[in-house]
Amino acid sequence: MDLLSLNEDEGDGAPSLYAASAPRPAPRPALGGDAQADLCIIGAGFTGLSAALHAARRGAKVIVLEARHAGFGASGRNGGQIGSGLRAGQEQLEATYGPEVAMRLWRMSCDAIHLTRELAARHAPDAEQGGGVAMMATSARSRDAACRAAEHLARHYGHEQIECLSRDAARELLGTDAAHGAVLDHMAGHLHPLRFARGLAAGAEAAGAVLHEGTRALKVRPGPRPAVETAQGTVQARMVIVAANGYLGDLVPEAARRVMPIVSYMGATPPLGARLPLARPIAVHDDRFVVNYWRANPQGRLIFGGGESYGYRHVRDIGAKLRAPLARLYPELRDVPFTHVWGGTLAITRSRLPLILRPAQGVLHAGGYSGHGVALSVLAGRILAREADAPDPDFELLSRLGAKPFPGGPTLRQPLLALAMGWHALRDRVGV
Repeated sequence: MDLLSLNEDEGDGAPSLYAASAPRPAPRPALGGDAQADLCIIGAGFTGLSAALHAARRGAKVIVLEARHAGFGASGRNGGQIGSGLRAGQEQLEATYGPEVAMRLWRMSCDAIHLTRELAARHAPDAEQGGGVAMMATSARSRDAACRAAEHLARHYGHEQIECLSRDAARELLGTDAAHGAVLDHMAGHLHPLRFARGLAAGAEAAGAVLHEGTRALKVRPGPRPAVETAQGTVQARMVIVAANGYLGDLVPEAARRVMPIVSYMGATPPLGARLPLARPIAVHDDRFVVNYWRANPQGRLIFGGGESYGYRHVRDIGAKLRAPLARLYPELRDVPFTHVWGGTLAITRSRLPLILRPAQGVLHAGGYSGHGVALSVLAGRILAREADAPDPDFELLSRLGAKPFPGGPTLRQPLLALAMGWHALRDRVGV
């Protein structure tokens, strides 16, 4: 199934608020024939653009191949949340990998936030950076568990920029009676993802990288001198980085078995003025397995993501899909229209940890950020750029995390995931 064209034509892509508020640069030319490079990167999202920027800064000749345009995929249409840690909590990582590895992973995640903010300030000063991400608890049990995790971070990881909020304090901050408490992480933040992606693209080009849009990778040939085949020509390189995430297809079978494309939906309201429920312009997500996430932008719009969809094709009425979870949180906004609605394809792994590996000779891969990828993908790009030159200890650690293949193979994995996700969604609704 061709996810690049399944839900959208060959135009600008999702009709998102981001696309409407980020002037698109002039299209970059497609590849014009065979070419040579030190590094060939497939995908101009956060991972690929960060890898291109950092490799070009180190003097490498870099060619980036993008099937549509820079920032087209999840990087340009996500919730914009710059979260701390990994999708798995630190105590879970300690139990699985031990305290030393868990500490290294925590420090990496902090580095990812700092790197993302630094690059946004340098290359995308219009990216509307904001501070603070709250995890809203939907039950007293969840609040107590989240507060214990926050205390663990403060005690064992020195993360003191985090506070546990009571039910009353959370309701005052978030403006919803659905809150039973919250944990507010001041180190985390949010930004306009498409402006950031386009700023990274311009920064990579300024450093010497060459970006070819409208150039779809058709085949990756591994080996001591790997190559990427396209309809416009073949790029031969010293190393190939595959950073296609949810649009990976069958380019790298070893990775494709371990990542699953899924669809998420988002919408934006008009500027709400005094009706904006958030007391501060922070980002929020809840504790549900099928997560809802939202934030206020500088114009006072509420940007909301959620809904449940386990097929690859977008639902016909995205607004209706989003209105139900939004109305549960904010009944007073039930009749507020969405000015923009859009969907997007991301990739998850079974462990919800990113899949970073060397799947074949001369080929590196990163993806499967499982909804926690804004900062991690930027860091992964830098790690891949370093690994392309010489063995990198962060790459070695992340590649050890691994990810088991999804059961069922290409034919059955999506229906099996739908069953599993449906079960978790039911548990969310009944409060289990």
